[in-house]
Amino acid sequence: MIDSNSKQSHNSDSTPKKSGITVISLTLMIAAAVTSLRGVPIMSQEELTMFVYLIIAAISFLVPAALVSAELGTTYAEIGGGVYTWVKEAFGKKFGFLAVFLQWSQNIVWYPTTLAFGSASIAYIIDRPDLATNGKFIGFFAILIYWVSTFLSFRGTNFISKISSKGFLFGTIVPLITLIGFATYWALTGNPLAFDHLPTDQPTIAFVHNGVGEPRIIPHLTSLGNIVFLSTIILLFAGIEALAVHAAELKNPKKDYPKAMLLASVFCFIILALGGLSVSIILPYNNITLQAGVLESFSLIFDHYKIGWLTNIIAILVVIGCSSCIISWLSGPSTALLYTARDGQLPKFLTKLNKNGIQTNILFVQGALVTLLCSMYFVLEDVSVAFFLLSSLTGAIYLIMYMLMYLSGIKLRKTQPDIPRPFKVPGGTYGMSVIGGFGFVAVAFAFILCFIPPTQLPINSPIVYTLFIVGGVSVFVLIPFIINKIMSKKNTVN
Repeated sequence: MIDSNSKQSHNSDSTPKKSGITVISLTLMIAAAVTSLRGVPIMSQEELTMFVYLIIAAISFLVPAALVSAELGTTYAEIGGGVYTWVKEAFGKKFGFLAVFLQWSQNIVWYPTTLAFGSASIAYIIDRPDLATNGKFIGFFAILIYWVSTFLSFRGTNFISKISSKGFLFGTIVPLITLIGFATYWALTGNPLAFDHLPTDQPTIAFVHNGVGEPRIIPHLTSLGNIVFLSTIILLFAGIEALAVHAAELKNPKKDYPKAMLLASVFCFIILALGGLSVSIILPYNNITLQAGVLESFSLIFDHYKIGWLTNIIAILVVIGCSSCIISWLSGPSTALLYTARDGQLPKFLTKLNKNGIQTNILFVQGALVTLLCSMYFVLEDVSVAFFLLSSLTGAIYLIMYMLMYLSGIKLRKTQPDIPRPFKVPGGTYGMSVIGGFGFVAVAFAFILCFIPPTQLPINSPIVYTLFIVGGVSVFVLIPFIINKIMSKKNTVN
């Protein structure tokens, strides 16, 4: 039976305002939250083997995550709360809080990676591409972009929907179409394809023929370290469920939400594949950096065609796209966290909303933590390593939440069989068990990969790398249980 507390009404100072959004708007919001230019250099690091990884990611993660979250999102749309409600209904408040806290926490760790991408773009705007690898420069502008995006999000859901949709179109789609178009023209006009000459010391992506490193289609795997990038590629699709908290704001959430999920999933897959291939066509492997690979590609090809000034324009658009991506995410997990605060899982001051229905205090706390993490760029010498290290920690945290989501979908089919499900995972209870179970195994494997240093990056100390991930995951898993214990005692006393 559905928890009756979930249906209780709340006073206006802690209840988000309901404002209508369309299928297209939510599709673009999901796409903006999931797809960003940040993922393109990660794809291109795998050169032509990226397509194998993309297919694996789509089958093992994108499809089951979209199906299970679509069922859960539409079933509990009227209650709201997203993953918090789903897991709470299956396993109780404590684990519901754990799930939403992990979703929110991974968001905290993820922001610095996207912000580094936007900061590197600013280096190209001011014609100082050398600063794209300068930790102090990256750290300063990462913090600046984040806080500007945060204050913009205070204007409400309608504003977030509009700015994230337009920002996504102009800041992500326009640069991507430009990149794909120029890469196609580059290839058709007889220019050398960068992926035809790969380093001979990268056997995972290249084989040596007559002394030249030629691209592989199927990756050559000799150790788990060779496929660590698979976990980051899988996580390029993560977040497909994060905006389920907005399902109730659709005109007909029970039909429109699955449509938005399907459209966003297909769109994200195509964009990442074509974007990654374009960078691999233009940019030599050794020149690809995770935080600036896209702008490096634009710079090379625009300089070749004597239109280098266009790099500055594209860089401005990329910063806009980065900000829209940040704003899209600000509205999702933090809204779900608000439900836990209203449910007595967090201090009451976190329920405070502004006149536009935005949870300002949660966003202030979030901003302080993001600022602290962005400070890593001030102290780590290699920005790409810091970028990937944060990406791996993000992944490990987020994948635990997905495991809980899949288990909840399976359990709720059995414990709440009669609740109306406007959208169902095909195959009845058995179908949910198979698809949810397959998704669980896939993310569990990806979770293990997060703790293994990748062979493609210069990791000076693999032990320190692994200990950082272990320590980070342990902290983020323990915190919600500690908070839950403290709040339980406080609520008992009250």
